[in-house]
Amino acid sequence: MADSLFLPLAAKSSNAHSSLFFRNCPSPSRLLPPKSSLLLHGGEKKISVLALSLYSRVSLPHRAALIRALDSDVPHPLHKGSVNFKNRKSYVEWDSLTAKFTGAANLPFLLLQLPQIILNTRNLMAGNKTALLAVPWLGMFTALLGNLSLLSYFAKKRETEAVVVQTLGVISTFVVISQLAIGEAMPLPQYVATSVVVAAGLILNFLNYYGMLNLTIWKFWEDFTTVGGLSVLPQIMWSTFVPNIPNSILPGSIAFVVAVASITLSHSGKLSEKGPKFIGAISGWTATLLFMWMPVSQMWTNFLNPDNIKGLSAISMLLAMLGNGLLIPRALFIRDLMWFTGSLWATLFYGYGNIVCMYLLETISREFFLAATVGLIAWIGMALWRDAAVYGYISPLRSLKELVFGS
Repeated sequence: MADSLFLPLAAKSSNAHSSLFFRNCPSPSRLLPPKSSLLLHGGEKKISVLALSLYSRVSLPHRAALIRALDSDVPHPLHKGSVNFKNRKSYVEWDSLTAKFTGAANLPFLLLQLPQIILNTRNLMAGNKTALLAVPWLGMFTALLGNLSLLSYFAKKRETEAVVVQTLGVISTFVVISQLAIGEAMPLPQYVATSVVVAAGLILNFLNYYGMLNLTIWKFWEDFTTVGGLSVLPQIMWSTFVPNIPNSILPGSIAFVVAVASITLSHSGKLSEKGPKFIGAISGWTATLLFMWMPVSQMWTNFLNPDNIKGLSAISMLLAMLGNGLLIPRALFIRDLMWFTGSLWATLFYGYGNIVCMYLLETISREFFLAATVGLIAWIGMALWRDAAVYGYISPLRSLKELVFGS
């Protein structure tokens, strides 16, 4: 999603995952089902996958996972049906390529954030601390909380490239927040608290990623991000329309009480069977919705003050469209509805949506607009077509159906 930037860590292709995860799993041979459970069906060339480990990184079976909305935070739930091996080569190649697309998204996200970091540095060196007040620290903190929540989401799923993307988002956003604190544009107590949360979040996520974290501690962290995200989301949505509506902390306060009550009921076992699963999915979805709200807020500002669109950079909007667009094939491929929804929304409404506004207000050329439009349509069309092809489907609509409803 947006606001996720670059960190000097090499993103690995999906084929490079095995050595990393077998370190924390049973031996590779134990991750495979016994020979008696591999049932070949004659000319159909199908194999039933009956007994793979939940955390297996064996490429083909784990990639066949279909993730429903409530199962989005589950680490690659396995497809319970049969996996068609007819297009195995193209399937594995697309698996690797979509992972590389995700890793490549770091570049446009880096280029998107670097100008702000450089500008803040110049203002600090020139002693112009007032200029840093133009960057709202509360907005940066919200983005940071979103990145931390999504980092936990992808670390739990062992989606390496996405973990890198979100880590970059956390670090780059924290750099900006640190600059604001140095320039006294952010209160020191809030900065210290934020620093503690960031340090704890990075340490806990990477310990969990490598299977070295106590489950109780991880659950506590998940509860913290759930309460934080659910409290911030309605408050940010409400604040977007101030002063057209009264300024109030009531939405965030109500959401905080609801979040704490829900988690308490979940731990006490008083919810239905699907209750804990729903609570577990809240953190990732609230983080996604936070990022999804960014273009809504921007477009509302454009609507109220059309002249503000002149202050937007066409290149920045293009980079936002490219960064999020590169995540779409991967999210579709592994059938991650939450990831796909957030990436597609940010691509269409944050990146491309602002490009459309800029074109309508004649702040960009027709050629720039047409190139962005054709490129976006071609990219999404290619992702849908290719996904259907590697799964052996006739129509991309089946891929979308599986994405939303599961198999």
